[in-house]
Amino acid sequence: MIYVIVQQNESIDSALKRFNMKLQQSGVLRVLKEHSHYEKPSEKARRIRRRRISRGN
Repeated sequence: MIYVIVQQNESIDSALKRFNMKLQQSGVLRVLKEHSHYEKPSEKARRIRRRRISRGN
Protein backbone atom coordinates (compact mmCIF):
# COMPACT_ATOMS: atom_id res chain seq x y z
CA MET A 1 0.00 0.00 0.00
CA ILE A 2 1.44 3.32 -1.05
CA TYR A 3 0.49 6.41 0.87
CA VAL A 4 1.71 9.96 1.33
CA ILE A 5 1.13 12.05 4.42
CA VAL A 6 0.43 15.65 3.48
CA GLN A 7 2.64 17.91 5.57
CA GLN A 8 1.39 21.10 7.13
CA ASN A 9 1.50 24.03 4.65
CA GLU A 10 2.14 21.63 1.76
CA SER A 11 0.12 21.98 -1.40
CA ILE A 12 -1.89 19.09 -2.76
CA ASP A 13 0.07 19.33 -6.01
CA SER A 14 3.39 18.63 -4.30
CA ALA A 15 1.88 15.76 -2.29
CA LEU A 16 0.45 14.29 -5.50
CA LYS A 17 3.85 14.63 -7.14
CA ARG A 18 5.46 12.71 -4.25
CA PHE A 19 2.76 10.04 -4.50
CA ASN A 20 3.31 9.59 -8.24
CA MET A 21 7.06 9.32 -7.67
CA LYS A 22 6.58 6.60 -5.05
CA LEU A 23 4.18 4.81 -7.38
CA GLN A 24 6.75 4.78 -10.19
CA GLN A 25 9.55 3.60 -7.89
CA SER A 26 7.51 0.77 -6.40
CA GLY A 27 6.66 -0.73 -9.80
CA VAL A 28 2.96 -1.16 -9.01
CA LEU A 29 1.88 0.32 -12.35
CA ARG A 30 4.17 -2.01 -14.28
CA VAL A 31 2.75 -5.07 -12.54
CA LEU A 32 -0.79 -3.82 -13.09
CA LYS A 33 -0.10 -3.34 -16.78
CA GLU A 34 1.38 -6.84 -17.05
CA HIS A 35 -1.73 -8.38 -15.46
CA SER A 36 -4.26 -6.30 -17.38
CA HIS A 37 -4.59 -8.98 -20.06
CA TYR A 38 -3.48 -12.58 -20.55
CA GLU A 39 -0.18 -13.10 -22.29
CA LYS A 40 0.76 -16.52 -23.61
CA PRO A 41 4.03 -17.89 -22.23
CA SER A 42 5.56 -17.90 -25.72
CA GLU A 43 4.68 -14.22 -26.18
CA LYS A 44 6.16 -13.39 -22.79
CA ALA A 45 9.40 -15.19 -23.65
CA ARG A 46 9.55 -13.40 -27.01
CA ARG A 47 9.04 -10.01 -25.31
CA ILE A 48 11.78 -10.73 -22.76
CA ARG A 49 14.15 -11.93 -25.48
CA ARG A 50 13.57 -8.76 -27.54
CA ARG A 51 14.18 -6.60 -24.47
CA ARG A 52 17.48 -8.36 -23.74
CA ILE A 53 18.63 -7.98 -27.34
CA SER A 54 17.77 -4.28 -27.44
CA ARG A 55 19.65 -3.65 -24.19
CA GLY A 56 22.69 -5.52 -25.45
CA ASN A 57 22.66 -8.23 -22.76
